[in-house]
Amino acid sequence: MAALLVPLSIALVQYGRAPDAAALAANTEGAQSRAGKAQTAADTFEDRFPQPKFADRFPTAGESLPQMSREVALAPQQRSGRAEPVRVASLTPTLNLPAPTEREELTTLVSMKSSAFPYFGNNPRSEAPFLNISKGDRKGRRSNNGRVYWQDETYNDSRVLVHVPETFDVRKPGVIVVFFHGNGATLERDVRDRQLVPQQISDSGVNAVLLAPQLAVNAADSSAGKFWQPGGFKRFIDESSTHLARLYGDPKSAQSFANLPIVIVGYSGGFVPTAWSLEVGGIPNRVRGVFLLDAVYGELDKFASWIEKNRTGFFVSSYTRYTKRRDQELMQMLRDKGIAVSESMDGPLRPGSVVFVQTRDGITHRNYVTQAWTEHPVKEVLVKMAASPALTRVASAPWAANR
Repeated sequence: MAALLVPLSIALVQYGRAPDAAALAANTEGAQSRAGKAQTAADTFEDRFPQPKFADRFPTAGESLPQMSREVALAPQQRSGRAEPVRVASLTPTLNLPAPTEREELTTLVSMKSSAFPYFGNNPRSEAPFLNISKGDRKGRRSNNGRVYWQDETYNDSRVLVHVPETFDVRKPGVIVVFFHGNGATLERDVRDRQLVPQQISDSGVNAVLLAPQLAVNAADSSAGKFWQPGGFKRFIDESSTHLARLYGDPKSAQSFANLPIVIVGYSGGFVPTAWSLEVGGIPNRVRGVFLLDAVYGELDKFASWIEKNRTGFFVSSYTRYTKRRDQELMQMLRDKGIAVSESMDGPLRPGSVVFVQTRDGITHRNYVTQAWTEHPVKEVLVKMAASPALTRVASAPWAANR
């Protein structure tokens, strides 16, 4: 028995690793010239985590089932019960609601054709084909740093991690949280098991569901894929309504999901799909909040434009020394536009809140989704958001015309 368990335990303790600074620069191209010279060697990704390793073939043995399956239910995580009340946006934002007996918490992988990949279009920065090399019938992408990523290994996963907490009630005000992961990640190993994003949403007690699309698989790549396309984010949200309704257990609830406000959370390299979803996604006013986790590596103009045009939502950027210079640059851009900026997370988030919060030295980029200025920052932001009902109340006016 010991001979069997030892190699098995070694195989299970593998984690994804994240990219180097050159790879992030390759994905933002023009952003580097705007941001100035690169940071010193002390500020490179190598300081934060080692170089990535790749599986021989996707999906890896650690993933659930081959992508041919449209929907894969993940094994439930062992979690302690949550004693906190459910928070909803209403005149009394905290309510004691009985847990539904007919549903259980559900975390599932769903294949969606509107997800980031596969993507066969152009890179909007260069207008050149995204897949720019081939070897026989095999296509791939050579990044600016010379690294080659093959389409069938890195850009072929259309799955989305969907999480519906057991206490979610589609009849009450709520939100859809869209999480764009960083480089060197997979949905199960990193987003679910290491960064605990589904658990943070459930533990917040907020009436929220999660959509986390797989971006480049386990790669030092921040490409946005279909989210680069005009209306790409809207098509993704529209398609998700049917899946969410089916997983919730009531197909008639699709229209309710189609009207829920949206909060986008972007971690690290997830800033690229976040920025493009805000700029060309097709539903900018339906997004009621943007939360960046050590993610302002570029696209400052897109973030500043969304903040200026959408004063009914909130914007939070939490950062370490690695992105401090660009966060400060974005703060100055906003102040020049006459937009008030706070540098403290004290108090609730309200419509129009713009908050930048620097975290203390010693906080690592790799663990930032679970440890920033506070433990479990996604949970913390959702709790603060729920204290302002206007952020999650379904509005009839401004964004309905954009659908």
